[in-house]
Amino acid sequence: MEQHQLKEIIEGCIREEKAAQKKLFNYFYGRMLSICMRYTRDRDRAQEVVQEGFIKIFDKLAEFDFKGSFEGWMRRIMVNASIDAVRKRNRGAIATDEDYLLNQTIEYEEDNPYDEALTKLKAEEAMKAIQALSPAYRTVFNLYVIENYSHAEIAEILNISEGTSKSNLAKAKQNLRVMLEDKIKKIDKMG
Repeated sequence: MEQHQLKEIIEGCIREEKAAQKKLFNYFYGRMLSICMRYTRDRDRAQEVVQEGFIKIFDKLAEFDFKGSFEGWMRRIMVNASIDAVRKRNRGAIATDEDYLLNQTIEYEEDNPYDEALTKLKAEEAMKAIQALSPAYRTVFNLYVIENYSHAEIAEILNISEGTSKSNLAKAKQNLRVMLEDKIKKIDKMG
């Protein structure tokens, strides 16, 4: 969609035109759903969060100043809606203990030699593993790795310490490594 078309649709949404709202929703729905899926454990809950996020987007649309990326602006609202949903579901419990070695990492292979189907299968397994993480670990992992927030920003957003953010990220990585090692080996044998 071209910038001028998007601007027309946004302006129609601000005027509360249902056709413009439908166009905006349909155009961005898939991308926003994929964001919410990273924070929730199932598609149904992610769809609910997308709905809630779009309500917030339509409510705040007049605040968008057309200076930055509209999709980036929407992403931030969806991430915040996802975090709110995690908090509600877990009664505000995002933090975990800070007593953990912070130098755990996941080792990634460079120059993946596998064809597109195997790569897609690995990505699907990785998404399942991320969704299987505890809400605290999943939220910090997504904010840090996917959304590129700093630990200081994550701490402020989640009302936790930077140390807790770092600890949760390290634990998330360790848990992902454990969950994925055997699955990836089996997938590699298929190739």
